[in-house]
Amino acid sequence: MTAVTREARLLQLFATLADTMVDDYDVVDLLQTLVEACQELLDASDAGILLADPAGELEVVASTSEATELVEVIQLSAEAGPCIECFLTGAAVSVPDIASGSENWPIFRQAALENGFAAIQAIPMRLRNTTIGTLNLLRTETGSLPAEHLSAARAFADVATIGILHERSLREQEALSSQLQTALNSRVMIEQAKGVVSFTAGVSIPDAFALIRRYARSRGLRLSEVAERIVQRDIRLGSPESR
Repeated sequence: MTAVTREARLLQLFATLADTMVDDYDVVDLLQTLVEACQELLDASDAGILLADPAGELEVVASTSEATELVEVIQLSAEAGPCIECFLTGAAVSVPDIASGSENWPIFRQAALENGFAAIQAIPMRLRNTTIGTLNLLRTETGSLPAEHLSAARAFADVATIGILHERSLREQEALSSQLQTALNSRVMIEQAKGVVSFTAGVSIPDAFALIRRYARSRGLRLSEVAERIVQRDIRLGSPESR
């Protein structure tokens, strides 16, 4: 691939990635697109992404080959390797010669060499002080990534990080919106129930609310649930059976 063609392909890819983040999109598909782009456009034989779950445990979420996934899974099971170190430190880890430069990770080294990999570059997926995963580039030949390829890989990792955090933010906003709407709906129901109890029991609105709360607490029920049942006339506060 010529330099001009590669640059054009890089621009096209970033435009495609930007489009995916405008509306709803599939995060896993985004990450798979990224690792395939690394394999196509960078000096990498294979690529994979490890991502931390809400509990902080790393999982393989995208990979260009079964061999790549195998090496990464073995790292996870051994809890040691360049990708793990990259995640824990938040700094890039380069191993240009796995055979002689990974003595601290014997299980990873053996698995990588058996699968034909000779070098690896692990790049953190991070925003400020938060690292959410790693982008890992494996090569079948020894040596470091060319500087321009490493810069592109870092940009890929940044795009992936932004995409994931954007998706999480949307989920959190949706959850918050749903919680707020539920609270508002419950409050409307409670106000209606207070009016019903005030009328049927012949008490003031504040006393009606006190009756509703007392009934809910004494029976271990949610206030909104009791209010709804009052409005539906399943519960009649002020009557002997409600005491």
